[in-house]
Amino acid sequence: MSRSLDRRTLLRGALGGAVVSVALPPLEAMLSSSGEALATGEPIPDRFLVWFWGNGVRPDKWVPPTTGAGWTPSEELAPLASLVPYVSVVSGCEVKTATHPHHSGMAGIMTGQKYHQLGTTRDTIVSTFPRQSVDQDAADRLQGSAPFRSLEVGVTRFRGTDEGSTFQHLSHNGPNLPNPSMYDPAAVYRRLFSVPTEPQLDLVRASVLDLVHEEAGRLTRRLGVTDRQRLDQHLTSIRALEQRLGADPGVCGGLGSPPAPIPETAGKEPVAEKNEVMSELVALALACDQTRVASVQFSTCGSGVVFWQVGASDGMHVTCHTEADPQPLVHAATVFTMEQLAVFLQTLKDTPDGNGNLLDHSVVLCTSELSLGALHTNDEFPLLIAGRGNGRLKGGWHYRSYWKENASKAVLTALHGAGVTLPSWGVDEGYIDKTVGALFT
Repeated sequence: MSRSLDRRTLLRGALGGAVVSVALPPLEAMLSSSGEALATGEPIPDRFLVWFWGNGVRPDKWVPPTTGAGWTPSEELAPLASLVPYVSVVSGCEVKTATHPHHSGMAGIMTGQKYHQLGTTRDTIVSTFPRQSVDQDAADRLQGSAPFRSLEVGVTRFRGTDEGSTFQHLSHNGPNLPNPSMYDPAAVYRRLFSVPTEPQLDLVRASVLDLVHEEAGRLTRRLGVTDRQRLDQHLTSIRALEQRLGADPGVCGGLGSPPAPIPETAGKEPVAEKNEVMSELVALALACDQTRVASVQFSTCGSGVVFWQVGASDGMHVTCHTEADPQPLVHAATVFTMEQLAVFLQTLKDTPDGNGNLLDHSVVLCTSELSLGALHTNDEFPLLIAGRGNGRLKGGWHYRSYWKENASKAVLTALHGAGVTLPSWGVDEGYIDKTVGALFT
């Protein structure tokens, strides 16, 4: 029985000329004896992610009451209580690049520069990012042999704006060159498994796993007991995803008409359900080394998503401006958003990777485009850095700045935590060449 397996091993199958592939999770046969490196001697891959939500927070309910190690969750960070050992908070910082509502914070935190103005509309401006976004800075260094340079997904749907790509897209390659987020989980699934979108009409629909069943059986006979169990769990989770993406049991994957998106009921977005599936898909992509960089746009800059789950009837952006203090709906919506972030991070933590889990070997920059939505403030910027970056980051630390340090400092810290050791990040007011040293081991 072979105990060595190439990390890039795929299960492949075909039907009527259509080819599909299923990537594998890191098995013991792919790792060194300690599990701390690949069998080839290469280190466990670094991953960098961005998890973004729009319209900010309520700072008075966001900032943790304690600093240093083992911070105590605030009201709005309470959903992350069980994940504190993996999550660090950076508070008291501000975006230094310009002061235009939404535009400045979005471009500032994602590029370290002032937005690039394209024109005006109504009483505001039309803008785009001035350069590539931070996720693409990471992709320049981390892609390696991963098939996809980066993966972009969205959760709550885009509700329309005429204020430029800044308001619609999170990941950019440059001015007016966005990497649009994929909002359909079935489309993300097809992309990861190379499932064709234009099937031959005479082909019957089939599960991806049905097509690779024979090759999976051959591989199983080569594996040890632990790897057999892990492979079985992996394939079982894929089958479960197929069934949840709108297909009949055992039938999915794109050799026929694609499964339908998760439907709305009476106009209410199934936000939690969609977030859970997207979290599983991103974790699958990372674990199978399909990509090492990903972004999750939970809600867009200035999002108008209606959080009916907490009793809201208006969009979040409108609610931020019309609800009287202390804004209980805004607060409840922020708590709900952090619950969804907790689902995402817990999914990474629950996914084995080498001698640990995905959250051990990843860094997730979690942020918004402003602080207090009602006033469009850029100070007291919400910044979380989750994951331990292959042992570079401590996790579980609250760093508090008392002199409004540059928010770019947290971004550069996240990059360095993921092994992207750029000497500096940002331009002009957004420039920084220092990290938050207290967060590193």
